[in-house]
Amino acid sequence: MSHDMSYTTEEIAKLLKISKLTVYDLIKKGELPSYRVGKQMRVDAADLEAYKQRARMVAIPANPPVEARSPVHAQPLASLSPNRPIVITGHDIGLDILAKHMEKSIPGIRPLRSFVGSLDSLISMYKGESDIVSTHLLDGDTGEYNLPYIRKLLVGASYVVVNLLTRSAGLYVKQGNPLGLNQWSDLSRPGLRLVNRERGSGARVLLDEQLRLHGIKPAQLAGYDHEQTNHLGVAMKVASGEADVGVGIEKAAHIVGQIDFIPLIRERYDLVMLKTPANQAWLPTLLQILQSEAFKKELQAIPGYDLSRTGDILFEA
Repeated sequence: MSHDMSYTTEEIAKLLKISKLTVYDLIKKGELPSYRVGKQMRVDAADLEAYKQRARMVAIPANPPVEARSPVHAQPLASLSPNRPIVITGHDIGLDILAKHMEKSIPGIRPLRSFVGSLDSLISMYKGESDIVSTHLLDGDTGEYNLPYIRKLLVGASYVVVNLLTRSAGLYVKQGNPLGLNQWSDLSRPGLRLVNRERGSGARVLLDEQLRLHGIKPAQLAGYDHEQTNHLGVAMKVASGEADVGVGIEKAAHIVGQIDFIPLIRERYDLVMLKTPANQAWLPTLLQILQSEAFKKELQAIPGYDLSRTGDILFEA
């Protein structure tokens, strides 16, 4: 087996002759280290081989009596994994800062970043593929962020929702805003060229909700199917002149430059954590990190962030 290889969850299930759900359970418990490439969980060949060796070691005692020859677990396999992977989903740089603080403050874990959108993040948590998910999903009918989606997707689960930050979202337009785009209803103008975000992202949900509320059909917008996978990609398409307008957050406009940002809404960017027995060990420390001055001081250096509610518990189920 080449240790440069990696395997998908489906391939692991076939190799070990177990179900895909069992593979996810091993990943969740930290017994099988994994990481995400795009929307796909992968396991390195070296980690798979190490897991198999550990399983062999604990399956049968060195000199078992005849009646004890069936496989047993002398101790939980999770105790043999000193660096349990904790999957954190989302794109915001604040999550990278959080992962760094967690690695310093919580022994025995290995934070892994997964760059997927808000809706896909919640779905991954429902499937047991992630531990901390970030979300900024607007419910247009209530004006509420995140909780309506979380309640629907995590039915029956025990979880906690904590605020990470609040930030401005709105329109990227050409420098000087030559087309005078100042509100959501302006997107109905004929001839506008849009650059969009991928399905499942918070920015895509925000746009779709605003189009619905303002009676604008997606088919009216040239470029509605022209997708980018992050805010920077959208901002750069506007800066290059390939699009007239896109939806995103203020920070990306500052990074890219050569465009203007029209703030239209304050969006709440929250974290969701399942309150499982495995997670209860590190949840209190995570809350301490989010509420700490050291963590907030690093976030304050990023333009456009409101930290007035950072670390606040917004909902518990």
